Amino acid sequence: MALAPDPESVPVIKSGDLITSWDPLVILVDKPKGLTSFDVIRRLRRISTIRKIGHAGTLDPMATGLLICLSGKATRLMNHFMGQAKVYTGVIRLGETTPSFDAETEVELKMDAGGITIEHILAAVPDFVGNITQQTPVYSAVKVGGERLYKKARRGEKVVLPFRHVTVVRFEITSKLGNDVGFEVECSSGTYIRSLAHELGQRLGVGGHLVELRRTSSGSFSASEAWRLNELIEHHSPVQHED
Repeated sequence: MALAPDPESVPVIKSGDLITSWDPLVILVDKPKGLTSFDVIRRLRRISTIRKIGHAGTLDPMATGLLICLSGKATRLMNHFMGQAKVYTGVIRLGETTPSFDAETEVELKMDAGGITIEHILAAVPDFVGNITQQTPVYSAVKVGGERLYKKARRGEKVVLPFRHVTVVRFEITSKLGNDVGFEVECSSGTYIRSLAHELGQRLGVGGHLVELRRTSSGSFSASEAWRLNELIEHHSPVQHED
């Protein structure tokens, strides 16, 4: 088995940098809303001279922000980059729950959250900081019995959801406008931010779900230094491949 390259030796493409060689390469991409992480990989393959491209840490379609993409021999560094701490900002809407814990599915239950103050929220947040256990959302890509959970959920199947242990270093409330609560979270790899949104709503007794999410950093890399996907594509001559 070939050894992974030294992460410090692999070129990193940031906003404004042009790609001259795709192997090995780390590409910082600011994922737009509405695309899956693999949609981004498909688009990179169309402009690349190499098909061996992957990403280090999935972002859901509704999420935006830093997606670390790896090509060529750099794909062997996937676990290295996936294991890095992440920082997210977003908005939780109190008083409404959804099956997916975010805005990707329809609201299934509404409750009056008008009595929830910023003080109530600040008092509840510390319970979600530190080493915590999360139940995997039923709408997730985790496999149970060889099949991804979201496929079972769409069929209405009942399954025993696995748990995972994660670390939340920081969970800060940054704003409250009506029932919408702004936040910033620093956490370990594998943390479900939409589960935090759901669990905070449950703790407050009114329910809640995630309506906005942005990954602002992963390890030492920041979304502020990443290429916007459309601009990256515009600045590189396309090489057509079949998916």
